[in-house]
Amino acid sequence: MVPPVVHEIQARTALNAVQGMPFKWSLNPYKGCRHACTYCYARAYHAYLDLPASAFETQLFVKTNLAEVLREELRRPGWHGEPITIGTATDPYQPLEAQYRITRQCLEVLADAENPGSVTTKGTLIRRDIDVLTDLTRFAGFTVNMSLISLDRDLLQKLEPGAPSPTSRLQTIGKLAAAGISVSVFLAPVLPGLTDDVESLTDLVRAAAEHGASDVWTGALRLPPGVKEYFMQAVAEAFPELPPSYEQLYAARPTLNTGYQLRIEGQVSGLREKAGMSHALIEAPQPTRRRQLALPI
Repeated sequence: MVPPVVHEIQARTALNAVQGMPFKWSLNPYKGCRHACTYCYARAYHAYLDLPASAFETQLFVKTNLAEVLREELRRPGWHGEPITIGTATDPYQPLEAQYRITRQCLEVLADAENPGSVTTKGTLIRRDIDVLTDLTRFAGFTVNMSLISLDRDLLQKLEPGAPSPTSRLQTIGKLAAAGISVSVFLAPVLPGLTDDVESLTDLVRAAAEHGASDVWTGALRLPPGVKEYFMQAVAEAFPELPPSYEQLYAARPTLNTGYQLRIEGQVSGLREKAGMSHALIEAPQPTRRRQLALPI
């Protein structure tokens, strides 16, 4: 890949209000991502920086003051400790994190505040932060989501050339789970004709369970404007036989038909149950607050 250009920037805000999702607040330490996933919906956001979708992995932005801004926002009287989702538009453990440690700093702020939330990543660098993640799990019910769409290394090298191998991600799940951290697998997006066959789904869910994952979530590929054009070009180069079928599937809208989505979700649900995963968030263990441990004196 082309070497990236890294821009250090100052964040004016840390938390982003989110609508239409299961979470209300997101936090993204970086803009752009070196993992270079061809299907990433966040590519479209580079347009706000007057950059093309193809620059998502080559023009990277580091929010150097993000932890300080986050700390101030959590101290505001109107903040009520709602869950914060880290990594909705970038990977917080992409290679840049090894140098800048912005994600680590933000986790430490959340730990100090005992604020619940989750982090989603493909990055195995998350192992570095097992200590603070363990505290967050214990005192704030924090969780980790490991993104993994296939166990086929050769396939993933074409689809997400900058991301860690599937084996290393599974090993990371094992390390986190062994430390008592709740880890789910994000088997999303599912790509028609590439990762949606029953054998692939079965092998992935089984491997996730064997390595200690507590759940598996799934969803079909979305191709919004800006992302669709980039993805179609990448597919044409790597899989010349697929573009006609993708053009047909995504001709009218950025999502697949409801029948396809329900079929995939049903298959994964059955595999999850077979692997002994409950998929029942309401049964998740409740955090033990530090202040509950304090003895009156």
